[in-house]
Amino acid sequence: MEKLVSSWGNNVKALPHNYIFPPELRPGNNLKIPFTTNIPTDLSELENYHHRFQTIQKIIKASEEFGFFQVINHGVDINLMKETRKVMKELFEMGDEYKQKLYSEDPLKPCRLYTSRPTYATDGNLHLWRDSFIHPCHPLDQWQHLWPQNPTKYREYVGACSVEVKKLASRILRLISEGVGLECEYFEKGGLSGSMLVSLNHYPACPEPSLTLGVSKHSDPNLVTILLQDYVSGLQVLHNGKWIAVEPLPDAFLVNVGFQLQIISNGRLQCCDHRVVTNSSDARTTAAFFVAPLDDSFIEPAQAFIDEYHPPFFKSFKYKDFRSYYIAEKGDTEVVMESFLA
Repeated sequence: MEKLVSSWGNNVKALPHNYIFPPELRPGNNLKIPFTTNIPTDLSELENYHHRFQTIQKIIKASEEFGFFQVINHGVDINLMKETRKVMKELFEMGDEYKQKLYSEDPLKPCRLYTSRPTYATDGNLHLWRDSFIHPCHPLDQWQHLWPQNPTKYREYVGACSVEVKKLASRILRLISEGVGLECEYFEKGGLSGSMLVSLNHYPACPEPSLTLGVSKHSDPNLVTILLQDYVSGLQVLHNGKWIAVEPLPDAFLVNVGFQLQIISNGRLQCCDHRVVTNSSDARTTAAFFVAPLDDSFIEPAQAFIDEYHPPFFKSFKYKDFRSYYIAEKGDTEVVMESFLA
């Protein structure tokens, strides 16, 4: 597989020209930036009546200020997380002949391996230092039979992890609803959280990490994203015009606000621009679980956020129309958001 970075990236000592970003987009010296205020939210504190309010408000504040937070003691089995990370890495270590069978540049194919971006075929001459394997994972019985049979434990562990992550996402959305004054089941109605797909992202060690990116700056188009990381850092979030590093915490999940949650909250909760940088010594593998509305779900600011002093800031639309526009504009945050302002 001459296109997949995982097939040839370890054998080069200098970046190919089509992986070198323009100077203004390169990470440069911003490969590792300390983020000292990254205090995780301990979901076990919800069981304590006196700590419940503070824990929920911690989630809301982080969603308002940063657009993301990390959760620990979340209820997902730690061994399941470990085995899922293991089988994810095994997938990208499979032989080229097998990966060729999974590879596709057809954006309509639901289960596929690709490199750089989903739109690789129309990317031009600038690529990301990343391979990805993407497929739907909810409802599980509708999609699992399409997943690869190798690695042999892939369906078992990624399937079990998907079920637990969907439960965690529903729990977090109920907590957010409680924190901002929505009815508890708000996001479970109208198909607002009815879809979930997983993107396994593999970033091989890079010979010149200051010149390229694993993922360009963007915000997620969906409702919320639940990220399962390994122990290699790489995620950076744009906050007050500066990039800050998000260090992976042992056995934590990272949660970030997507465009749809910002729109439904009428701008109170903020989706966050983020990117991924690489490094020269360690490969990084993650699983991003994208919880999203169903295609025909109707999206608009919730009435709880609208009054005579706070008019709706965003238009009403169907999610499929937003997603199509997002893809057409290649995730450009400013262009996308501008087009959906009321």
